[in-house]
Amino acid sequence: MIPTPVAVLASGVMLALVAAGTGAIVLQQGSSFSHPRRVGGPFTLADLDGKPVTEADLKGKPTVLFFGFTRCPEVCPTTLSTLSAAMDTMGKDADRLNVVFVTLDPARDTPETLRDYLTAFDPRIRALVGTPEEVARMADLYHIHYRRIATKDGDYTLDHTASVELFDRDGKPVGEIGYNEDGRIALAKLITLAYPGQCHPGGGVSLWDGAADATCKAS
Repeated sequence: MIPTPVAVLASGVMLALVAAGTGAIVLQQGSSFSHPRRVGGPFTLADLDGKPVTEADLKGKPTVLFFGFTRCPEVCPTTLSTLSAAMDTMGKDADRLNVVFVTLDPARDTPETLRDYLTAFDPRIRALVGTPEEVARMADLYHIHYRRIATKDGDYTLDHTASVELFDRDGKPVGEIGYNEDGRIALAKLITLAYPGQCHPGGGVSLWDGAADATCKAS
């Protein structure tokens, strides 16, 4: 039975709590979504060149899916750096994965903004954009919590789910990478996701808790 993942909300408002070691807010997923027992579904967004992208375009390869925004002060750059480091270590093996960053802030995250933002990370990470309605629908289908938080300067930031969702080549949810998860475990999970059902060197772990697969020899 697949364990129920938890959603970790993180934003600039709560970074002081995270830095102090008290952790971010944790919510059980499932109660506030239109399809609480199903993660994933049909969506239509666009890549940074304006080409439509649907869930069908991600099938055929396992997918690493992360939702965030470019003005996210810590969670998003930390997570994307962790993914980038793992992909760099994997080399060409990372080509076996779709690694996708979906902006939750389409009002401010234009294609140009996202293109510039992603230059700091592995070039194989793709960004997707959409209208507020399209993004909200996808977030609901993929069990992503997010909300605006007004700031004192009249602007806003976002609370949002901080975990990375992992899907197999058919779009079925098979695991997650938690925020601030050890980089070695994140790497092992990506290797395992890229080589499903195999005891590939460096992989062979649970995609949920990172525990070693007892049927695989230590590598």
